[in-house]
Amino acid sequence: MKLLEGKTAIITGAARGIGKSIAIRFAQEGCNIAFTDLAIDANGVATEKEIAALGVKVKGYASNAANFDDAHAVVDAIVKDFGRVDVLVNNAGITRDGLMMRMDEKQWDMVIGVNLKSAFNFTHALVPVMMKQKAGSIINMSSVVGVHGNAGQANYSASKAGMIGLAKSIAKEVGSRGIRANAIAPGFIETAMTEALTDEIRAEWAKQIPLRRGGTPEDVANTALYLASDLSAYVTGQVIQVDGGMNT
Repeated sequence: MKLLEGKTAIITGAARGIGKSIAIRFAQEGCNIAFTDLAIDANGVATEKEIAALGVKVKGYASNAANFDDAHAVVDAIVKDFGRVDVLVNNAGITRDGLMMRMDEKQWDMVIGVNLKSAFNFTHALVPVMMKQKAGSIINMSSVVGVHGNAGQANYSASKAGMIGLAKSIAKEVGSRGIRANAIAPGFIETAMTEALTDEIRAEWAKQIPLRRGGTPEDVANTALYLASDLSAYVTGQVIQVDGGMNT
């Protein structure tokens, strides 16, 4: 029996990167996948095909996760297409880094809108569905900078700290209805973004990590799988740092 057999997950911002890795890992365990991205371009279509090859139902939806009405309309469409939703992964996110004294309002608003408001939008739309089912798992993708802060990332750090507060609050609000909410705080993960860094910078990062390596998207996906599955049936309101021990 696969861990997520017969379940359906919504994963936002999952046409690429960590979101895509989570979608593939879930599908490997029998989960049907509804994923969103700003546009389902060639990248999104390729992701859809890759997941479909694993033998599950999958559909990509074009959605501006930061728009309240858009998010609700997409959730309605997904519930109609799939029948139920067991797992929500609030993964959509962007960065617009800059020091506070140089950061403009647009940089702040964009990051808070995409990273934090999108999580509110999808959670708000899905909680009634999960309450009717009397079951559900909500996973917010936070970051170690949401736990510890980071110079030059006040907007991103604030949005990711907000994801933690949101998960903890939802866990308290709807735990009695069988719904769990947790957050994952990845550390230095080897992605397309970190590949752009020089070997020297990446080596410096590795020295600060007790496990002496950057994490992989699969490391994060495995933690998401645990939180999505019944293995974590008694885990809610928690933040799991997937960071190789860099912030212990």
